[in-house]
Amino acid sequence: MTNKFRYTRIVGLLLALACCASTDALAQAYPAKPVRLVLPFPPGGGTDVVGRLLAQKLGQALGQQVIVDNRAGAGGRIGTDLVAKSPPDGYTLLLATSSVMGTGPALYKKLPFDMPKDFAPVSLVAYTAYVLVTHPSVPAKSVKELVALAKSKPGRLTYASSGAGGAAHLSGELFSSMAGVKMIHVAYKGSSPGMFSVVSGETDLMFNNALPALPQVKNGRLRALGVTTPQRSAVLPEVPTIAESGLKGFEVQQNYGVLAPAGTPREIVTQLNQEIGKVMRTEDAKSKLLADGSEAKVSTPEGLEKMIVAEIAKWSKVIKQAGIKEE
Repeated sequence: MTNKFRYTRIVGLLLALACCASTDALAQAYPAKPVRLVLPFPPGGGTDVVGRLLAQKLGQALGQQVIVDNRAGAGGRIGTDLVAKSPPDGYTLLLATSSVMGTGPALYKKLPFDMPKDFAPVSLVAYTAYVLVTHPSVPAKSVKELVALAKSKPGRLTYASSGAGGAAHLSGELFSSMAGVKMIHVAYKGSSPGMFSVVSGETDLMFNNALPALPQVKNGRLRALGVTTPQRSAVLPEVPTIAESGLKGFEVQQNYGVLAPAGTPREIVTQLNQEIGKVMRTEDAKSKLLADGSEAKVSTPEGLEKMIVAEIAKWSKVIKQAGIKEE
């Protein structure tokens, strides 16, 4: 072995060891300061509830404070864009919702960010079911009966939503498409006015978040026909899924997922994924989520990315078929 060859091998080994050492140091050093968790919606909503619970639990696991930063505006697009353009160092994270990860990119053609290209998916955190509710005067006590009623009265039944292009609107369009029925969409400025239009009988039905609908269902002012998740909801365990009620494959839910800026080191993404999985699987986290109408659900980074791509494709098709335009 020549001295030159021996020298080359030694240099190569030293470089390899240096790379391994720097990778290990990066993983061990993170986080060396507080982490910011951006919530792209105002305080008080479902995103805020899930985000603050996650911040508390994750901060304890990481040994550094996780600071909640509500950056509301433009349907979640302002906070999302802020994270997309942040340094990819693991110190700025986004708690994204289905509207940010799926329906928004499907509806809006000129976003300041590219979903999911501009992000490094980390993990799902939780999800919330929607429930199909009707006014008690509607002569349908099941999804099958509602479909039959809608087919017998095309264009007569009305469904409320929180606004054009929102989850309630798109749920109604997906339902109409899969069931082969025609219903009239009535948009309100928010989910509460929409729900109370059904309570008053102004509209016939609505797809609404399960938690605010629950008291109205229990007092008999609304009738729950089906939940939109693949499995029955722990919030309304006695209510069948829409999929099991005849519309196989029907699925709509509010997903919450953590995203980091694209280019975030894989070691940091893996560390965050593992810690999120641990804290969200604890009984304390699961019980607190359930009290607020959500259920814990974690994933691999690859699983979250796959879900985002599938949701954008799914809702793009629904939006195109329904002729929904961005406002």
